Amino acid sequence: MDLKEPLPASGIAALIGAAVRGNAQRMVTGINEINRVREGDLLFVDHPKYYAKALNSAASVVLINKDDVAIPEGKAIILCTDPCTEYNKLVVHFSPRTGWNGAAPSIGEHTEVHPSAVIGPEVRIGRDCRIMPGVVIYGPATIGDRVILHANTVLGADPFYYKKRPTGHDKMPPCGSVVIEDDVEIGALCTIDRGVSADTRIGKGTKLDNHVQVGHDTLIGAHCLICAHVAIAGAVVIEDGVTLWGQVGVPSKIRVGRGAVVMAQSGLLNNAEPGKTYLGSPAREVRDMLREISLRARLPEIARKIGL
Repeated sequence: MDLKEPLPASGIAALIGAAVRGNAQRMVTGINEINRVREGDLLFVDHPKYYAKALNSAASVVLINKDDVAIPEGKAIILCTDPCTEYNKLVVHFSPRTGWNGAAPSIGEHTEVHPSAVIGPEVRIGRDCRIMPGVVIYGPATIGDRVILHANTVLGADPFYYKKRPTGHDKMPPCGSVVIEDDVEIGALCTIDRGVSADTRIGKGTKLDNHVQVGHDTLIGAHCLICAHVAIAGAVVIEDGVTLWGQVGVPSKIRVGRGAVVMAQSGLLNNAEPGKTYLGSPAREVRDMLREISLRARLPEIARKIGL
């Protein structure tokens, strides 16, 4: 999320009554979580496992619950007991909820919107689109030209993103969006979650079948084919020209390389390399998996030969 007006680290610290160390005048231009952080951003970290990753990321300012850390040159840290809670306060401060009465949606020429569709505030829809019955688009969202959204698809629902506590799970309020580029077609009953602090994006010319789930902050490239019942978790990167056949599962933070193919009912556990085809759960390169399947089919014969 970009701030409307940049603030120094000292100004951010004052909003939550916290102390600042390092370069207190370092300007904060946005707020992001670690998966999409950029220079100028503020992020939070509250676990020793991730201190180094956060401090050495592109972030300019880090909300942290530990003061005896080496602060990278030019950066600042803001000290607080519960960085996640303070981060959430800042998200709500800079991105307050507007409900369904915010800025009216913008709809381009020759776009058809069925009367039963619900278009929220801060939604921009381009030219020559078709929005079918029962579609719901939460704002903020940006939809390009010649996009087709089939019946009962939902864009922009909140991310499945929580902080586990001894008393339960605290919801992380989102401040991200959904971006659908030109010439995308999304089938019926699909769900595309908004980003936590950046955008969930589907690239130009990509086609989704029915019943596809795309998690928060996932980036899908151009001209991909994603078949029915595929489930893609949050913060996934799918490069251009990828094909995911039916019922493929993709866990969070996986990268699927350009032109890769993942066969039906496969489950990825690791990154998929560009141009390769994968099969199985856990998925492996198709030639290796087919060889393994062939050998498994011969196990009864092998057992008989050795007297088992």
